[in-house]
Amino acid sequence: MSVLSRYRVLDLTRVRSGPSCVRMLSDWGADVIAVERHSEDGDADIFGARHSADFQNLHRNKRSISLDMKSDAGRNVFMRLVDRADVVIENYRPDVKRRLGIDYESLRARNKRVIYASISGFGEDGPYANRPGFDQIAQGMGGLMSITGEPGRGPMRAGVAISDLASGLYCAYGILLALLEREHSGKGQWVRTSLLAAQIAMLDFQAARWLIEGVVPKQLGNNHPTGVPTNIFQTTDGYINIAATGDNIFRRLCKGLGIAEWAHDPNCSTPQARAKNRDLVNDRIDAITRTKSSAEWVALLNQLGVPCGPINSIDQVYADPQVQHLGLVGEVEHAQLGMLSVQRTPLQMSRAESRMERAAPECGEHTDAVLAELGFTEAQVEALHRAGAVGQSATRAQAAP
Repeated sequence: MSVLSRYRVLDLTRVRSGPSCVRMLSDWGADVIAVERHSEDGDADIFGARHSADFQNLHRNKRSISLDMKSDAGRNVFMRLVDRADVVIENYRPDVKRRLGIDYESLRARNKRVIYASISGFGEDGPYANRPGFDQIAQGMGGLMSITGEPGRGPMRAGVAISDLASGLYCAYGILLALLEREHSGKGQWVRTSLLAAQIAMLDFQAARWLIEGVVPKQLGNNHPTGVPTNIFQTTDGYINIAATGDNIFRRLCKGLGIAEWAHDPNCSTPQARAKNRDLVNDRIDAITRTKSSAEWVALLNQLGVPCGPINSIDQVYADPQVQHLGLVGEVEHAQLGMLSVQRTPLQMSRAESRMERAAPECGEHTDAVLAELGFTEAQVEALHRAGAVGQSATRAQAAP
């Protein structure tokens, strides 16, 4: 039995932040039912086509039911799902969920034990509450773009959706905390985070530099703002990262570079001196690293205890023997797309295992099966279909003439 298999989760999320949160629960066994918008263009509101690599990686290990939430019959089905749910996760704008009658207070009236989790762009209230949220907007407003990139080149976003992913992580963390608390209180609660709040939390030590020291961090490219030398350095066939902060590691680096005496040079013998003369330090290291290949430097410096690594393209990442050893890629079989390789959870536990059981569902694929679990008779299911309150399941579609 998987760790979270006793919990049922209703997934009302879209795009990336919410699905990232849901995936963390579904990978560990939660029974996730995606409640999808019921319309003829069922994929129109999805970030990327349903059969795209992105969608398949985000939405594995869940089932799908398609509902017309604007109809009385569709809302009735949803509320019956809520009656049996442990968690409901949504990332609607605050005004939208209230208008649909699926806000926390409405659902708590049906099920006092339900954990209701919300990811918004900027918070559930406040001056920006009803603005549409998007990862790059949060990266900019949350300060990340002001410290990413090279000086003088203008703001630069991170290469992945940090705000989306961070808010998903924090939301999953909050859900697990709420489930633990419910074991004592017997009551659910409302878990809230936002792209903006999560992005600011991810500033970490850069935020502390401002909050405690009054320093406004700037762009430094590949330089580390406080630990020198930490940078990329050119080799005969590419680039490597070296992180030689602290006097002991710096002395080892100097030994590996063949300039052991340099560790005692007043221009670089202390962390303060290295920070003051970072360009001098970086230039001298770079002049030496250009004399050997990346693989030679990585092997030599790691042998000496100096943190050093290659800068891999994505294909090189997955070819790396340590990455392969970690087992970060799993496989799921899709009825139309065949066997797919997808990213596994990076978390390992000594007894419990994550799962990789089901490819991302088609829209409404499990509608009839879920309705049967809720106690609807075959005649009632047919009536819901005739009324347009629910979408067509995959089995029903295949059976249609």
